[in-house]
Amino acid sequence: MSAILITAPAQEPLSLAEAKAFLRVEHEADDGLIASLIAAARLAVEGETRRALLSQEWRLVRDAWPQSGRIAVTPAPLTAVTAARVYDEAGAAHTVDAQAFIVDAARAALAFAPWSLPAPGRAVAGIEIDVAVGYGEDADDVPEPLRQAIRMLVAHWYDNRGVVAAEGRTLPRGVAALIAPYRMVSL
Repeated sequence: MSAILITAPAQEPLSLAEAKAFLRVEHEADDGLIASLIAAARLAVEGETRRALLSQEWRLVRDAWPQSGRIAVTPAPLTAVTAARVYDEAGAAHTVDAQAFIVDAARAALAFAPWSLPAPGRAVAGIEIDVAVGYGEDADDVPEPLRQAIRMLVAHWYDNRGVVAAEGRTLPRGVAALIAPYRMVSL
């Protein structure tokens, strides 16, 4: 199953002013750099945790309905199904009622009765489900440890603009410790 970003978050979980205050930067010469570091830090935290920090819309693409009647959704947290389609043999899309899916937010999964849904007519990418994910629309909706991880990454990257050896780690230890409770692990 693949997931495709449809709608990115409208803002970042950390404003430019907040980042500059944390960095103790009072000039405007590095505003573009700091803004790009904020976006990169959000993406790094989202990638490591497999969570969407702010509201986003993603499209899940599947070949067939799973017999189990469950589809795990990443990134989490899952908030809603916004649309669903099944493609026939000719490639025409047919709408599936979003009410056919139960959002299991605790498990970041969709539950449904697979026998009640139309089978896709094409063998590859015959099913598309659009989902809303994220903690909320505003930066204040993001858990504070994840916002602090972003602050720390921005500061680390601002101070170390070249390639820095990670000694086998992808994130600095303090950042990794902050995001550890939020990581979604695969079994």
